[in-house]
Amino acid sequence: MTKGTDSKEKPLDKMTVKELREIALKIPDLKGVHGMNKQDLLDTVKAHRGIKEAKPKKASRSVREIKKQIRELKARKQALASEKNRKQSDILRRKISRLKKKTRRAG
Repeated sequence: MTKGTDSKEKPLDKMTVKELREIALKIPDLKGVHGMNKQDLLDTVKAHRGIKEAKPKKASRSVREIKKQIRELKARKQALASEKNRKQSDILRRKISRLKKKTRRAG
């Protein structure tokens, strides 16, 4: 780090998980920092610094919820493929593809 980087620190939302962990490790009485995901780290660091959310974000789903839905759709697609329902199978394939893209953006 060069001089003066603390005063011009990039926004917490733009930081990587690694950077957030470094900050969270400096917080006293905080345990399990390495087991936290990015959202948990953001919430704890913001709470410690007294930062409140200025604007509510869109209802974004977590990656885990999206992946759970992908697994369910894959099972339905498999069942439709065995029934030789090509049209519905293709629709589900495209839905799964869109959800995969959302997980990449959400992460």
